[in-house]
Amino acid sequence: MFEARNISVAYGKHRALEDVSVTVAAGEIVAMLGANGAGKSTFLKAVTGLVAKDGGGRVTLDGREIGVLPPHEIVESGVALVPEGRGLFDELTVTENLTLGAYPKRARASETENLERVLDLFPVLAERRRQIARTLSGGQQQMVAIGTAMMSAPSILMLDEPSLGLSPLLCTELFRTLARVREARVGILLVEQNAKQSLAIADRGYLLENGRITGEDSAANLADDPAVQAAYLGVASSA
Repeated sequence: MFEARNISVAYGKHRALEDVSVTVAAGEIVAMLGANGAGKSTFLKAVTGLVAKDGGGRVTLDGREIGVLPPHEIVESGVALVPEGRGLFDELTVTENLTLGAYPKRARASETENLERVLDLFPVLAERRRQIARTLSGGQQQMVAIGTAMMSAPSILMLDEPSLGLSPLLCTELFRTLARVREARVGILLVEQNAKQSLAIADRGYLLENGRITGEDSAANLADDPAVQAAYLGVASSA
């Protein structure tokens, strides 16, 4: 179980996050929805050690405090982040990028097994193992980014806007694949503006507005909520 409690972040006088609490269980997909600037990316950076937390928030994984660790040790503990923009090594091949994902000590013994799992999830990567990453399509690059994170043998996989810039067809394929990832008991925290497809595969969801959690419910209930439909799903309110 991943738990982030009372996470706050300030950029100077600007309060980017205020007492945000989120939990993700093993094998669970949790969506975090919010408009641009709501604080979604800041939250992911805060819980993975990439930006400093403000105040006494705690981050734990299976009861162990990881919020005080540096980013590379948070990865070693079992948390992997796929950032917005993918963050690939553009001049390396698909295989080289994936192999670098197995650098954490926790993943080295299972590198071959993890690679087989990634290539099973993304068969097109098996066909393009020797291709330079920058020459791939946007969708294929996103597959490499997710695959590289999976190579670290994470307990929790966090994704920041994974569908950004992808065609509707590739988005559908991507979300279908994420639904398969949880079969390996990997928890997924999915930060997305594509609310419809996120809620379609998620178990639960959080609404983040102006740095605060304003709603939390099952994905099904959120998808049926008229206010959520009007704000995030492009459905006009009857009111």
